[in-house]
Amino acid sequence: MWLALYRRRRMLVALLLGMVAFEALIVVVAGALAPQELFSAGGKGPPGAYQAFSGSSGSVSIASYPGLLGAGLTHPFWIAMQLTAIGSLAAAAVAADVESGTVELVMVRPVSRARLLAERTAALMLAALALNLAATLTVAAGVALSPDVHRAVPIGGVFAAGVMGLGFALCLIGPAMAVSAAGRRRAQVIGATIAIGAVGFAVNFIALAWSPAAPLRFLSPFHYYTPGDALAEGGILWPQLGILVGAGALGTLLAHVLLRRRDLAP
Repeated sequence: MWLALYRRRRMLVALLLGMVAFEALIVVVAGALAPQELFSAGGKGPPGAYQAFSGSSGSVSIASYPGLLGAGLTHPFWIAMQLTAIGSLAAAAVAADVESGTVELVMVRPVSRARLLAERTAALMLAALALNLAATLTVAAGVALSPDVHRAVPIGGVFAAGVMGLGFALCLIGPAMAVSAAGRRRAQVIGATIAIGAVGFAVNFIALAWSPAAPLRFLSPFHYYTPGDALAEGGILWPQLGILVGAGALGTLLAHVLLRRRDLAP
């Protein structure tokens, strides 16, 4: 577990610094300009499809403090940093060792397949926890220092949104580990991780923008990851969090089943 983190320490440090800098920028923008000023043109409010960018199921507009801060927790830059950490560490869990032919050396120690996958999954969860904690603490500090934002966004809501972010990461970690456990190329894992994140966001956006496609929103993790709602309500959205964590747990369980039954020869 520690070796997996150590090998990617520079990447993780860069991602953490990038996360802090980006969320600090979002908080500064929120404190300097009212959201209504940013998202108003000709007296009209933002389109309904912008709910996808505010991390809301429909009750929170991006032209509000919870919506604007929620946008910082669903922005493509935030998603890219999450996908980078998850894709890199998940690919290294099994598929990279199979591709390079080193997995047999790892197993000779001996290290059981269950221990290998469990510890590398734990390393990935720690990386996801660090990224979401960095974002949460940065937003919480900014909210606490801005009276106008603090009146609209309780600190409890910030930490609730952080927990939802971790749930979203777990939802991606499970399938990514399953692909790594079954795959033979790291590119397969990275591609699958990016597909889940990017396609999931696109599906949710289309479902919100085009009413005939509305039922498709249930297939996207972004329908359940709604930090804007958590920021506005000041609490964790337990049903949505349960679905996110449940999907991640099922993916991790599938990864153990696949790894136990597969041939590890390159």
